[in-house]
Amino acid sequence: MWKSPSSSSSYPLNISFFIIHLFLLLLIINQHVVVVVVSSQPLYTNSRWIVNSKGQRVKLTCVNWVSHMDVMLAEGLNHQPIDAISKSILNMGFNCVRLTWPLYLFTNDSLGSITVRQSFKNLGLFSSILGLQANNPSIVDLSVLDAYKAVVASLAKNNVMIVLDNHISKPGWCCSRFDGNGFFGDEYFDPHLWIQGLTKVATTFKATTNVVGMSLRNELRGPLQNVDDWYRYMQKGAEAVHAANSDVLIILSGLSFDKDLSFLQQRPVNLTFSGKLVFEIHRYSFTDGDTWSADNANQACGEVLNDMVSRGAFVLEQGYPLFVSEFGVDQRGTNVNDNRFFNCFLGLAAELDFDWALWTLVGSYYLRDGIVGLNEYYGILDWNWFNIRNSSFLQRISVIRTPFQGPGYAETHPHKVIFHPMTGLCVQRTSLLQPLELGPCSEAEAWSYAPAKALIVLGTYFCLQADNNLGQPAKLSMICSDDSSKWDIISDSKMHLASKLQDATSVCLDVDPNNVIVTQTCKCLSTNDTTCDPGSQWFKIIDSTRATKITKSFLQIKPIIHFLVRNFFGSYI
Repeated sequence: MWKSPSSSSSYPLNISFFIIHLFLLLLIINQHVVVVVVSSQPLYTNSRWIVNSKGQRVKLTCVNWVSHMDVMLAEGLNHQPIDAISKSILNMGFNCVRLTWPLYLFTNDSLGSITVRQSFKNLGLFSSILGLQANNPSIVDLSVLDAYKAVVASLAKNNVMIVLDNHISKPGWCCSRFDGNGFFGDEYFDPHLWIQGLTKVATTFKATTNVVGMSLRNELRGPLQNVDDWYRYMQKGAEAVHAANSDVLIILSGLSFDKDLSFLQQRPVNLTFSGKLVFEIHRYSFTDGDTWSADNANQACGEVLNDMVSRGAFVLEQGYPLFVSEFGVDQRGTNVNDNRFFNCFLGLAAELDFDWALWTLVGSYYLRDGIVGLNEYYGILDWNWFNIRNSSFLQRISVIRTPFQGPGYAETHPHKVIFHPMTGLCVQRTSLLQPLELGPCSEAEAWSYAPAKALIVLGTYFCLQADNNLGQPAKLSMICSDDSSKWDIISDSKMHLASKLQDATSVCLDVDPNNVIVTQTCKCLSTNDTTCDPGSQWFKIIDSTRATKITKSFLQIKPIIHFLVRNFFGSYI
């Protein structure tokens, strides 16, 4: 325990000598090991993880590529060559595409056999034909079915993993409760034809090893939806796909626009095979109506996270992978509801470390809602499919591309990292003499979070402490028993880290304009305040077993500090 030093003239010299030596040692002990897990198809499941044939985790970090619309062709091929789009997907940091398909493309021979040119002519899209001829001349006179195969082949050739998603039956935009595509028995949803289509798709792409999964049906919904038919037909569909291609992952969606899997808590799926089953859910800001604009942001976040866990993410605890196969926001960054939602969602995504697919790759559509060339503001690419619409967004989601833990990622002892969703960055330390700041999570500080609620730098005696003056940087201290060194997780969002100063004032961790970690008055805690944005004060404490430059540096630092303290401060401790 730290004691106050006596009035010895040697104390300043000793502490300076101690700090200098400690600083030099921190500079020297800075090597780290990065283990790169290379995907090796086919993929399997191991409890809640998706793994490769070597048993190492493969995290699906996908983007949705729309190919289920009226033209029955993957969007954007009038703007860019197929291979250029496939390469851009990898270059943007995604390892996978959720490629949608309409059931009738594979079950209606007359529909699937028309040429791409004719499909566009039928819809009056003559300017798009010119674009296709310029950028993808080899597909213009292919059948729409063969053109779909060409897109899959391009993705596979460029080493992009592919999840084939049966998005809808009749080609067109999805989804509404009354579009006839929602549930088994609807006008366009014959379950027997659906099983035939699943079988054909599984067989068609059996030799394409980069096709790693099949999502059996998108967003089940509508007045006919019921649990008994879900089990009846989803189990039949899963068995049919597995019989046709035992290599692919089988991905099952829930009810109510794919936000409800709660029925699985009482009744598990009964299949003849194992090691292949994944569940999926979707979430957007508009999933919850006006919650994000009508409620306090902390309250809204708490409600949404509780709902996502209780009706979907609980499958992780049951021992199944969770694939959040649709989420997204307006890439212009001007939608307040989307921005608040995403700060909340990104915290959960990092905490639960689930697999995911962003909506969407699409910059613009050939034809949607009767509009030619409709601009898709949720799209990662811009209207002409050439530029990234919002590069800062890609930087933010980079943190959830790399696993925090899982088979093959036990690189160091379990620890915590402190994640800041609004920036996509983590708390790090450049030196003991500099303030804590935000930086890449690959260089995050490693912490322990003890029952006493102290956040202690792993392998050291240093803990996070609030400064007694508001707006000042939080600091590292060896005094870890004071209230100012105890951090409670508060608010409905469970993302405020709060401490108490000497005068019992409550403060929360925050970030200043220079990304320095400071403490400020806790904000947006009143449920009556619906306009306040708490984003800068939202932090998540994340479990990790990944080694970083910082964690590796500190693996053996505690005995070093102990040695130096004993030698230089023996008379004071």
